[in-house]
Amino acid sequence: MAFESLGDRLGGIFKKLRSRGRLGEKDIQEAMREVRLALLEADVNFKVVKDFCAKTAERCKGADVLESLTPGQMVVKIVHEQLVELMGGAAEGAMKLQTAPKPPTIVMLAGLQGAGKTTNGAKLAGYFKRQGKRPLLAACDVYRPAAIKQLQVVGEQLGVPVFEEGQGDPVKIAKNAVEHAVKHGNDLVFLDTAGRLHVDDALMEELNRIKETVKPHEILLAVDAMTGQDAVNAAQTFNERLGIDGILLTKLDGDSRGGAALSARAVTGKPIKFCGVGEKLDQIEPFYPDRMASRILGMGDVLTLIEKAEQAIDIKKAEQLEKNLRAGRFTLNDYLEQIGQLRGMGSMNDIMGMMPGINKGALRDAKFDERSMNRTEAIVLSMTPAERENPAILNSSRKRRIAAGSGTRVEDINKLLKQFDMMKTLAKQMAGGKVPKNLRGLLG
Repeated sequence: MAFESLGDRLGGIFKKLRSRGRLGEKDIQEAMREVRLALLEADVNFKVVKDFCAKTAERCKGADVLESLTPGQMVVKIVHEQLVELMGGAAEGAMKLQTAPKPPTIVMLAGLQGAGKTTNGAKLAGYFKRQGKRPLLAACDVYRPAAIKQLQVVGEQLGVPVFEEGQGDPVKIAKNAVEHAVKHGNDLVFLDTAGRLHVDDALMEELNRIKETVKPHEILLAVDAMTGQDAVNAAQTFNERLGIDGILLTKLDGDSRGGAALSARAVTGKPIKFCGVGEKLDQIEPFYPDRMASRILGMGDVLTLIEKAEQAIDIKKAEQLEKNLRAGRFTLNDYLEQIGQLRGMGSMNDIMGMMPGINKGALRDAKFDERSMNRTEAIVLSMTPAERENPAILNSSRKRRIAAGSGTRVEDINKLLKQFDMMKTLAKQMAGGKVPKNLRGLLG
């Protein structure tokens, strides 16, 4: 995950500070020197680092830190606030797309070749489709081999229509796509434009002609979190020569540094609006500066965790499960349902990473066997309805039959039944406790 090494370094610095009862200016200077090195190692732009450390050091030298009973914690608080400011500020929150007074809203996607623009642009269209919108993807990249086909494939997987006119004039294609959206009731149009390995005059001229012709309400620049300072330079050039409204941060799951992402926001002055957090087509999120700062500093991200739970959990089923629990009923069908909803929230590593207080080093070494969920599903689905309702009837011959049908071993079935009994006990306790309704289904 991006920012992992930065979070590890900062965590080590703050651990030293917390162990000291009082802090002097020398302690703060030493800590700021370590923070500076951590940011530079994370590939944050030098000028951005210099400005960040100067502002942070100035605040840390104030009386509110030096005279605080817990000065180490106060420094962490200040660094957190400065990170939030660097990424856009707390007031920025998750920036929404600018919308047209009269549909369709036109979103122009720009970026260098290989930044993940096509895939993440399609993810964004899918995201808004899940919000009840009717998006249209427009294939305006007529140069890259298979670019149109790629957009059609991901569009089909997401159930989002794709407008294409082959290898024609990108400007005319963009214009015709907007007219098509008006006629067919699409309220969002995403223009997937061409990229280059490097910024050049021909690319910028074409993008500006598209901009002048269709007058997009939003221009999003796809920035690859893995490309380091090249991404910063490209972002600055695109902003100066095209004028962007926001940043779509891609491949945030694939790099342990990610400092270029922080730099792109600081250099352009434009907000990061969305970020791609995985390879799956539903793995895109609104970007919240305060939540990302908390993740970097190991404070977790409970709000995003709850939002993921709300999206994955069927409230009606959760309420029915709660009634069953209060009545003392919890079956393997219920257990299977909870596993399905948990999987809908993403990988276990991602979920654990959002929980505050989790040791990042231990989490990195932990290996969650996602395939165990597949085995569990196969075992339960190989049972009869009566066996799922009452696992107590599972004798040796039944277990052998289930093992053969699910491609597992009897030992796997015994292990599952033991886990189920533990979950059943926990579920009864949760049913009587003060657990938020939107998480009761998840926690059982």
